[in-house]
Amino acid sequence: MSRYCNPPKKGAYRSPVYNVRAVPVEKVVANSYNPNVVAPPEMKLLELSIWEDGYTMPCVCYYDAEKDLYELVDGYHRYMVLKTSKRIYERERGLLPVAVIEKDLSNRMASTIRHNRARGTHNVELMSEIVAELTRAHMSDQWIMRHIGMDRDELLRLKQITGLAELFADKEFSLGDTEEDAQPEGAAAQAGEMP
Repeated sequence: MSRYCNPPKKGAYRSPVYNVRAVPVEKVVANSYNPNVVAPPEMKLLELSIWEDGYTMPCVCYYDAEKDLYELVDGYHRYMVLKTSKRIYERERGLLPVAVIEKDLSNRMASTIRHNRARGTHNVELMSEIVAELTRAHMSDQWIMRHIGMDRDELLRLKQITGLAELFADKEFSLGDTEEDAQPEGAAAQAGEMP
């Protein structure tokens, strides 16, 4: 029995990469929150890599059925190579390999960050804007830390960069006590300590 050719059992999870679509690049749009930046020499190398090896990794997109568009979650620079390199556009017939994920906006933002951080590339200013956007979307600090893969100190620094007081609204400030370490209100006074 070959496990490579058998279709998955009904209801079994199947990774999006097994359903790659060839999508006309004109139906793909960039998202407004990608904090990944690639320098010009690396973009030239990416173009050469795609020319020499072809597309070996699909872009990751969310399909917006209402608009009939694919919004990028990961792969912006591979997408840009197809849009800007005439030789690659012609060879690929204007089709971009796309794996589709079904996630809401907050989870797509978190997915973008995870993809970028796994490669070790992200822009701090744009990351702080994403943290601000997730906070405005009422995502908790714990949700942000868990889904983006950052610790409390990094989250605090990114919130400070934006300079927005609203990110700290209705929050008790602490210098690093975890929830397990925090004492209930009044416990310090009862122990005779200064608050």
